[in-house]
Amino acid sequence: MRNELTILAVAFGYLALLFVIAAWGDRRAEQGRSVIGSPTIYALSIAVYCTAWTFYGSVGRAAESGPSFLLIYLGPTLAMLLAPFVTRKMVRIAAAQRITSIADFISARYGKSAGLGALVALIALIGVTPYIALQLKAITLSYAVLVDYPLAVGERLDSAPFWADKSLWVALVLAVFIILFGTRHLDASERHEGMVAAIAFESLVKLAAFLAVGVFTVFVLYRSPAELFARVAETPALTDILGLSAVPGGALGWVGTLVLAFLAFLGLPRQFQVMVVENVDERHITRAAWLFPLYLLAINLFVIPIALAGLLGDAGGDPDSVVLTLPLAAGAEGLPLLVFIGGMSAATGMMIVETIALSTMVSNQLVMPLLLRSRRLSRGGQGALAGWVLGVRRLAILAILLLGYGYHALVGDAYSLVTIGLVSFAAAAQFTPALLIGLYWRGANRLGAGLGLAGGFVVWAWTLLIPGFAQSGWLDAGFLAHGPFGIDWLRPYALFGLEDWDIYTHSLLWSLVANVGLLVGVSLFTRQSPLEQTQAALFTEALHPRLDQASLHHGQTPRGELRALLDRYLGAATSARVFAGEPEQDADQPAPAALVARAEQALAGALGSASARVLIDSVVRGEALDLPALLSILDTTSETLEMNRRLAQKSRELERIGSELRQANTRLRELDRLKDEFVAMVSHELRTPLTSIRAFAEILRDHRDLPDDKREHFLEVVVRESQRLSRLIEEMLDLARLESGRLTLHPERLDLATLARHGVEAIQHPLEERGIVLEVAIEVGEAPVIGDPDRLEQVIINLLDNAGKFADATTPRVRLTLARHKHNYRLAVEDNGPGIAEDERERVFEKFHQIQRQDDAAQRGRPRGSGLGLPISRGIVAHLGGRLWVEDAQTLGGACLVMELPEAPHAAT
Repeated sequence: MRNELTILAVAFGYLALLFVIAAWGDRRAEQGRSVIGSPTIYALSIAVYCTAWTFYGSVGRAAESGPSFLLIYLGPTLAMLLAPFVTRKMVRIAAAQRITSIADFISARYGKSAGLGALVALIALIGVTPYIALQLKAITLSYAVLVDYPLAVGERLDSAPFWADKSLWVALVLAVFIILFGTRHLDASERHEGMVAAIAFESLVKLAAFLAVGVFTVFVLYRSPAELFARVAETPALTDILGLSAVPGGALGWVGTLVLAFLAFLGLPRQFQVMVVENVDERHITRAAWLFPLYLLAINLFVIPIALAGLLGDAGGDPDSVVLTLPLAAGAEGLPLLVFIGGMSAATGMMIVETIALSTMVSNQLVMPLLLRSRRLSRGGQGALAGWVLGVRRLAILAILLLGYGYHALVGDAYSLVTIGLVSFAAAAQFTPALLIGLYWRGANRLGAGLGLAGGFVVWAWTLLIPGFAQSGWLDAGFLAHGPFGIDWLRPYALFGLEDWDIYTHSLLWSLVANVGLLVGVSLFTRQSPLEQTQAALFTEALHPRLDQASLHHGQTPRGELRALLDRYLGAATSARVFAGEPEQDADQPAPAALVARAEQALAGALGSASARVLIDSVVRGEALDLPALLSILDTTSETLEMNRRLAQKSRELERIGSELRQANTRLRELDRLKDEFVAMVSHELRTPLTSIRAFAEILRDHRDLPDDKREHFLEVVVRESQRLSRLIEEMLDLARLESGRLTLHPERLDLATLARHGVEAIQHPLEERGIVLEVAIEVGEAPVIGDPDRLEQVIINLLDNAGKFADATTPRVRLTLARHKHNYRLAVEDNGPGIAEDERERVFEKFHQIQRQDDAAQRGRPRGSGLGLPISRGIVAHLGGRLWVEDAQTLGGACLVMELPEAPHAAT
């Protein structure tokens, strides 16, 4: 499993699988069946945050600094708590202004400044290059460990030529992948669906691989977490690693690293790419706000146990390699290869997204402004610039990956994986002040943001980047201890005399002081241009309902010139899409403001907002909308929307109240009807036996000389009618007890088959007297259930009696069946009558409800009864945990009432 050929085949086979997944995602998108329309896929794509640093470096940092590694994940967790507000606002702005990258975002906020966008792109390129190098270093080290373990890998790596470095070839393969799936379209604001699908898949792979090695460590090497921590408790030196005192820099280091992770998460170009640019539905943010932190929890669950196991065991070597050396040392076969693939997926996912983001910045913010000055290109034919832009992006992709490889080859050995990652984090954190302050403070301006970014970058480079080159031997390291030219207070790790601080907290503090101080200070004492004011209002009011971007353009341009501009820079197809839906007019007619806005958005998606503004300004004559006019629009819209909102709310309330009143009125009418029917029915039912009793009693009183046989017959009638009257009163009392919950049942274990036979015996003679044929089919020998025998027999008799009432008038038949159904017993009573209509099947269980006979209604009318039997029966069955319903009869063709009761538990022996 560990020979080089196998490892290389698996590694490049995995990369080939990414190609397949990305191609599948793009093909699905072309068919209109997007795979990234799921909030879960969106949350998994955000997990590109978890790079090789997470996979390998977290364990290394935990082995050296205890729980400090958690800070790198607590920061993003805090940021995701704000995602429904901050990220949602950024997504809304990016969609409205066709933002292509974080550089484009900051440039657009501060007046669509080309210079500011170029500065952000340069900082990102310099700051993120070490991060790409980190991924390549992780691939190189993990491959070497996998092949050479337990031999040391340092000498082999130092002596190997660059073309033997597998990370170089991985970088080249990734370059091909990114070119194929990241630069298919000129519009950089369009979603890279195949790429996002591949990134989501990689997030699952790296999570599964890390959890696998965690479970192996805790439950195979040590059989349980208790055993592992018991071994740790026996080694006092290891218990100290778990304490907060192990965090570099103490409490200040803890807070500093937390703030650094929070700011970097919002400022990293790849996070902006997946969270903002690739977002297809801002509602996905709601699920990502809790699912992504849950992912971070899962992937860090076993970091401490793996680190402790590495320190306890004989894995040895570089702490960053413990994830790989632990299963190797234990003699596991397939697991180390899975870990290698997991680490490679973490590294490649980051490089793919980061390279796409950086290449877009390079082409749109650095190269495009230069190309726009070319007269040859400006006079070119249709789509002349499109090929240049795509070519620049593809060359930038290759150059960025090779630049990262160069940094890895020259400087990478000076730092651990975590150290390289924190250097890039501190660089990315410089973007966050301009981004967040620009979102919420309208007064921040271009000059302040530019000077703040430049100042923060210079401090970061002096305190972190340049010392890295010195430690690698490329610069004289003397200035680290004594400062440049012997100026002690300029020492990179003790700037202005601030000593004994964690170097990352130290760098973050001074870079943010310079960054935020210059941004706020300069903005307070300088003025914004009209375009800056407009953009500031658009960004700070981005969540304003129905903010109309089209109304912000007051300049004029002939339709023909606007069409020619789009044809020249984007091609005829894109130009046709922009003009789609516009009425055919003369080319000299002025283009409407909405069309100008769409044209600028199309240009911004392909070339960046700053270049789009330059091109639109070249054909549009007139001034941009100033701030007072924009605020007037917003205020007017706010008042109108607020009034509309209140009216809509009142309308909804009135509609709801009206609907409730209509429903209540309908129900009251139905109750009134049922009451009248009930009173009439009860009066009739009570009057009939009472009349009979009174009539025969009077005959017996007035005719004392009646023959004995007649006297006996009259007395039997009196008794029978008295019993009928008692049954009616008892049914009404039972129903009242059921509805109030006071019906007393005496459940016991009984045989439903025996009970069914008793019920048949009790009702068979009355049915035969009415000419009804009763069939019985009990298919089980015994049917043990829990129930009240008297009440259940009452239910069975009532079902049989009801079936007899509804049976066919000419040849009435009733059938009782009892059978087992799964873990229940079903007793069904069928008749051969006309059946019960679908809309009546639930109503028959309403109290006092009786259905009309359809076959001989004129002769028989309502069935004889109170209309209380079935409601009472359903209530009794429900109290015993069963069900009672109506369905079509399978054998006799009429109606079928089915009672189902659960099988009684087996009696204890």
